[in-house]
Amino acid sequence: MSKVTPFLMFQGNAEKAMNYYISSIEDSEITSMTRYGANEAGEEGSIMHATFSLKGQEFMCIDSNVKHEFTFTPSFSLYITCDTEIEIDQLYLEII
Repeated sequence: MSKVTPFLMFQGNAEKAMNYYISSIEDSEITSMTRYGANEAGEEGSIMHATFSLKGQEFMCIDSNVKHEFTFTPSFSLYITCDTEIEIDQLYLEII
């Protein structure tokens, strides 16, 4: 397993949140950002996927293309980068 990254889901304001975080915490930056284009699953211009760093800790985030009852999920997920299919299978089987 390569790494585990905290993953945040927003409802259209991921970029605003990232900019707030990096402006509030020194030594922080947005490291990548991909936006939805025309005729894609999410609202055009919203964040399909982004990564940012706060004092060296990497985070990932998205603007959900699925509408929810909340504006920001009250929890967060862990994005696990596996190196092999075997690792994925082992993690999946341990969860169910």
